[in-house]
Amino acid sequence: MTSALDRRWFLRSTAGTLALLLSREGLGSAQTAAPPPPGGPPLRLGVVGLGPRGREILDAIGRTDAAHAAAICDVYEPLLKRAAASAPKATALIEWRRLLDSADVDAIVVATPTPAHREIAVAALQAGKHVYCEAPIAASIEDARAIASAAAAAKGVVFQGGLQGRSNSLYRHVLQFVKSGVLGDVAAVHAQWNRKDSWRRAAPTPERERALNWRLDAASPGLMGEIGIHQIDLMSQYLGAAPAVVSGSGTIAAWRDGRNTPDTAACVLRFGPHRADVRATLASSFGGADVVFQGSNSSLLLKDNRGWLIKEADSPLLGWEVYARKEPVHDETGIALVADATKLLQAGKEPGKDGSVEPETPALVLALESFVAAVRTGAPSPCGPVESCAATEAGLAANAAVLANFQREMAHDR
Repeated sequence: MTSALDRRWFLRSTAGTLALLLSREGLGSAQTAAPPPPGGPPLRLGVVGLGPRGREILDAIGRTDAAHAAAICDVYEPLLKRAAASAPKATALIEWRRLLDSADVDAIVVATPTPAHREIAVAALQAGKHVYCEAPIAASIEDARAIASAAAAAKGVVFQGGLQGRSNSLYRHVLQFVKSGVLGDVAAVHAQWNRKDSWRRAAPTPERERALNWRLDAASPGLMGEIGIHQIDLMSQYLGAAPAVVSGSGTIAAWRDGRNTPDTAACVLRFGPHRADVRATLASSFGGADVVFQGSNSSLLLKDNRGWLIKEADSPLLGWEVYARKEPVHDETGIALVADATKLLQAGKEPGKDGSVEPETPALVLALESFVAAVRTGAPSPCGPVESCAATEAGLAANAAVLANFQREMAHDR
């Protein structure tokens, strides 16, 4: 049982953003080249929001010479103190607005709960600060468009959404194979994300517990908006289209703890002539996370930081696959796709044998370095306001489809 979002509503609600997206030099074309190395002194970042994601960002900042944490900010003092231990030179603040007037901060990193993104991002952009905002960039279409509009109005200021897959060196590398037509006719696309995690966090007071568990509320972007957005965005890039039709369903399969949003969700999307499905659950970790593109000549499996091309027996010979590394993938033979293959070949080495099969730099570090490069050089951001807004709208539309079906079933059961 699935509920389809009204096609006309979805197209009408996203038409402006998607038209802007498709009017660029082809969907995703600006994201295929590796960013130039950031020049100049490290970008001084003010990180707002120091929960698990904020701390991951602080760790990534510590792994690059392109930026450093000049300030850290969170309204909850225990998190602020914990983060201060890993960023001892950063100024610790409770009030994020103090960052807007600081001459010691060049850019704001927004890593707060999603519903708080709009206020911080818009204020920072209007204050002339560059902004890196975690994805989804907002919890509503209205807020996402407000952020995108503020970014467009802030001349000379860079906005980048946290869809780090657009900075992932493996994904950029594989995109070239997809654009070359190596898959043939794409028949189906499947994505999954599985993790055993309630998303519920303990807190010392009821007030803090409500604030901490915002993801369990029906007003949150849900599994599709918070997690599925990344896989939907990858599909958009590889298929060269935006999702036009969405259907979804959801249920509480494991965590019956008073939450009013599904812990398990599934969506079917249409990208032009192509159909895709995205599934996510917090009830089981089996299978992990991956995306599969099934084509008439070859299929493509992307899992974590690895990628494999699995050819059909009757597909044409490509030439290079004879020299590529081969690995078993289920009952098939997969051709390992190596993100840094070009660098290895230039060094006279053989990809997959003389170097790591995984990208050398984590995607989050690459995303931050891409952000710095856009600020320093004027290069296009891997995920500017148009791309960020379109992806957020797609994720929120998918969540709306899931939630509509879920709430109807809950009402029926009552």
